[in-house]
Amino acid sequence: MSNLGLWEDAEPGVKRCILNANAGLMMMEVHFAKGAEGYQHHHPHQQMSYCLRGSFTFTIDNQQTTLTQGQSINIPPHASHGVVALEEDSALLDVFTPIREDLLKL
Repeated sequence: MSNLGLWEDAEPGVKRCILNANAGLMMMEVHFAKGAEGYQHHHPHQQMSYCLRGSFTFTIDNQQTTLTQGQSINIPPHASHGVVALEEDSALLDVFTPIREDLLKL
């Protein structure tokens, strides 16, 4: 896992860092500029997102939910989802099971 602990650019205005991973669980911190998007996508992994700071609008299977500091949300496997940061310097802690091998540089 050569990119473990390294910050990298994701979408415009979005940076991410895989904090830890093992055989079945992965944790990633993601920072957003105001208005930056995590584009709509889906994957077979169970995901939980916790708002470290700022606020976000999540769209999960066409339903919108606002998440503020200290709140979390569950994203089921295969659900279409995306996120938009509503404040400058917003941050999420994302947890996935199983690990997102597509994001790891093995």
